[in-house]
Amino acid sequence: MINTDKKHLVHVVKYRWCWMLLTTILLVPGIIAMIYSSVTYGNHSPLKVGIDYTGGTILQYGLEQKLNNSDVSKTRTALEKVGIENPYIQILNVNNDQQKSTKSNINSIISIRTKFIDKDSADQDKISTQLKSEYNNPELISVSSVGPTMGKELFKNSLIAVTLAFLGIVAYLSFRFRFDYALAAILGVLHDVIFVCGVFSILGLLYNVQIDGLFITAILTVIGFSVHDTIVVFDRIRENLRYYSKKMTFGEIVDASVNQTLTRSINTSLTTLITLFALYFFGGVTTRDFVLAMILGITIGTYSSIFFCSMLVDFWNDKKTVTVPAK
Repeated sequence: MINTDKKHLVHVVKYRWCWMLLTTILLVPGIIAMIYSSVTYGNHSPLKVGIDYTGGTILQYGLEQKLNNSDVSKTRTALEKVGIENPYIQILNVNNDQQKSTKSNINSIISIRTKFIDKDSADQDKISTQLKSEYNNPELISVSSVGPTMGKELFKNSLIAVTLAFLGIVAYLSFRFRFDYALAAILGVLHDVIFVCGVFSILGLLYNVQIDGLFITAILTVIGFSVHDTIVVFDRIRENLRYYSKKMTFGEIVDASVNQTLTRSINTSLTTLITLFALYFFGGVTTRDFVLAMILGITIGTYSSIFFCSMLVDFWNDKKTVTVPAK
């Protein structure tokens, strides 16, 4: 049953231009950052990509002493002075398995990510020598490399995966709903993906945050979550149109439908976000960027399903009503 007294918690139609302005504010900074990144990065990528896609080597050293951010900055500067280009350094948590596989009692791990180092290169020796001069008994725990050719192949496969997922969603929505509903949902997906990519583009420029295979996984998950939430709202709009199209305007039905599904959407997103925040603050460093992408995607996906997509459907319905010639 629709509450006909019009006392809704959220007004999508009444404040339609406010939601449009908010959407613009959310998207424009990220779009500018991606354009700037495409111009300034050597590979012309809108985001700063990691070694999964460009090729590179990660070396992890176990250290007996605890490290802090000032140590990381000092080590990065020292490595650049000895000829290591653009080293990306992280401090990682130590787990029991890593302690068992080492000879010494390590309390912290320093991870150094740099360009691809082949077997004949002296760069690994330079890194080891530099760390020995700064820390006591650094122990090389692991070395993992991705060649440039493999990196390009992984990047191509990731783009194919995202494209196929998007085309599948387009086909389903076109079959499931009428064209304007499907187009609004598709634009909602693009809205969410652009926002997440834009934020990571900004983080890449400011904090050297790089994307990897886990980021693509997060994007695919966000796409599915966003479409699922939007379909729930659109189903309620379509159902209410069957019974109340002669009693209420289309805008009133949209407002009522959004408010009927509002609690469900918020509860679903909130319970997911609680888990993700726990993973972000208490999980490992290696998955933190993945979890951050999920947090951003689910938050913006909830917003777009409630406000952006519903607003578009109402806007296009008004345009169709205005352009219908009078008899």
